[in-house]
Amino acid sequence: MMKTIEGGICAAKGFKANGIHCGIRKNKSKRDLSLIVSDVKATAAAVYTTNLVKGAPIFVNQKHLADGHAQAIICNSGIANTCNADGIEKAEAMGQLVEDALGINKDDVIVGSTGVIGMPLNLTPIANGMAELVAGLDYDNSGLAAEGIMTTDTKKKEIAVSFDIDGVECRIGGIAKGSGMIHPNMATMLVFVTSDVAITSEMLQKAVSEDVKTSFNMISVDGDTSTNDTFAVLANGMAGNKLIDSEGEAYDKFCEALHKVSVYLSRKIAGDGEGATKLLECKVTGGKTDEIAKKVAKSVICSSLTKAAMFGADANWGRVLCAIGYSGADVDINKIDVSFKSVKGTIAVCHNGAGVDFSEEKAKEILLEKEIEILVDLNDGGFDATAWGCDLTYEYVKINGDYRT
Repeated sequence: MMKTIEGGICAAKGFKANGIHCGIRKNKSKRDLSLIVSDVKATAAAVYTTNLVKGAPIFVNQKHLADGHAQAIICNSGIANTCNADGIEKAEAMGQLVEDALGINKDDVIVGSTGVIGMPLNLTPIANGMAELVAGLDYDNSGLAAEGIMTTDTKKKEIAVSFDIDGVECRIGGIAKGSGMIHPNMATMLVFVTSDVAITSEMLQKAVSEDVKTSFNMISVDGDTSTNDTFAVLANGMAGNKLIDSEGEAYDKFCEALHKVSVYLSRKIAGDGEGATKLLECKVTGGKTDEIAKKVAKSVICSSLTKAAMFGADANWGRVLCAIGYSGADVDINKIDVSFKSVKGTIAVCHNGAGVDFSEEKAKEILLEKEIEILVDLNDGGFDATAWGCDLTYEYVKINGDYRT
């Protein structure tokens, strides 16, 4: 039986973490450096942004994870270490700082950076902060590590679950950051997940690569695909289950638990979009194919006009139909039904591609809630998809109008 537990990134056996303010960010109340360490070397897997402009840490991580193993994750916030001539050198140096402090081979260190693009990363505060960072490592410090990777995030994002594999209790926990530059195919998003499951690197990579298709790749906040996205998973095997080296019941249970963690974090990222006041969830049913259902869900979530309407609690369902129409998905507009749903109820606004009579007052009551479901039935098959986003507010422009300065 799977259940949500406390502990976040430190819930799995053998993982400790910490997060401090080292001086990269001017605001001393903001932590800006995090470290996650496994007691033993772990199998590792990751997926990254599809943007052609990539942060230097990604190139370093691709090299470090070539053997499918890692033991530590170090991440700074405030500066993205992207589009810098010495970026790779500095990303490698962050791994070296971990080796110097803990004796873990720098090639077994995953490196993350997030923040302003194009500004040089100063290693001095990181180097000066390493002693404090390492001294504070603890098996109960997930929250501090989660704070250390935040930029414009307003809330920590962490979760952990426990589940059984062949009678052995196993755990998966994760932390994430992401608020702006969030768009399908990974975004300005860092997600670090740990597990004590014993699994080969090949099967772990397979699980991660499949999972992201229906979790993090189904988020959009603002349509901007970032440069530094990394979704990395460490699994150290300390739970003591029989090694998962092929598909089967044990692998399926692991994937189910991983997906619970990733969907939870996806929703938290979407709901914490820059300036957002509402979490939007578009549920598409009745698709002719899986790809069609996904395209429709993403297109609705990405629509700036739909997002603005949700901010204003305006049941402007025509914007939903419009987004479906330009999605590129093969759909029959004359079959589509649309409803809006929240804790205040559900209201049908469109049937067979045309408007239906509904109470504007009831619709507004539904749309004033903090979590809104946009329900789209394509009535054309048996495939479903879900995407997550947020409303578009005045505050989004304010935040990004002076993000750098």
